[in-house]
Amino acid sequence: MTATHVEASERLRQVLDRLVAMSEDDYYNPYQLFQWPDSLPQEQYWMSPELMSTHGVRAADELTEQQLWAISKWESVNFYSLNVHGIRELLTEVISRIYTKGFEDTSEYFHHIIGEENEHMWFFATFCLKYGGKIYPDKGMTLADGEEGDAANFLVFSRLLIFEEIVDFFNKRMGVDERLHPTIRQVNAIHHQDESRHIAFGRQIVALLHERLRDTSTAADLLRLEGYLKRYLRTSLDSLCNPAVYRDAGLPDPYAFRRAVLADPARVELESQILKRTVGFLVSKGIFTDESIPAS
Repeated sequence: MTATHVEASERLRQVLDRLVAMSEDDYYNPYQLFQWPDSLPQEQYWMSPELMSTHGVRAADELTEQQLWAISKWESVNFYSLNVHGIRELLTEVISRIYTKGFEDTSEYFHHIIGEENEHMWFFATFCLKYGGKIYPDKGMTLADGEEGDAANFLVFSRLLIFEEIVDFFNKRMGVDERLHPTIRQVNAIHHQDESRHIAFGRQIVALLHERLRDTSTAADLLRLEGYLKRYLRTSLDSLCNPAVYRDAGLPDPYAFRRAVLADPARVELESQILKRTVGFLVSKGIFTDESIPAS
């Protein structure tokens, strides 16, 4: 192990000690914390309007406020459904690595992540089923075939970090948006509280895994992994514009509406805001060679 790797590993251990202590101090029982009302108001936004896929896009100019309320409801259910699927992947991947070679130092914190994420999945699923009557199906991008060892570990934790950072962009803002119902604010605020720790850990382990890869991979290998992660970013962003949402909100041609949303410059601007922090980190660590992301 090089001096750089030793320093990075020591830095990770210090972060882990701090995160374990914070997880213990901040522990709460979600089954007692949340008081679910029987229903949520239909004539009200369920997602901050500035975060909705319709914000600023020309295709939404003719929509009534009632239609926007309906889209916000189903877009909210879609967002929490994406959380359910993303957390399920996170749990599967973390559990498969706990107490395995290379993850000796992180396994204690893995227990906290597993416990917290299991509870997150419960309250997101509860919201979807109680107020939407369903969880939208998972249509996400599968893990890259053929990758193994350090490359597979790097992709797994990079995907998890990207997922958490995108979600947290929404959670942080909706958790304090007074226009939203208190239950919606609470779900987002609680998740943001925990995800800030998970993101801090994710950044450390992704940077460390990439440092190790640079010693054993060719430039072409690293570019291939970068390309995969950029495609994953694109898929993640596009999943926020679900045609099933527009269908459930009663729009007559949901697929045409989605195409118009994804092609609108206003959507590009929102995406740049969502990704600014994440892409900036990946570029700063040399994981991305530039800030470009594939188009929809």
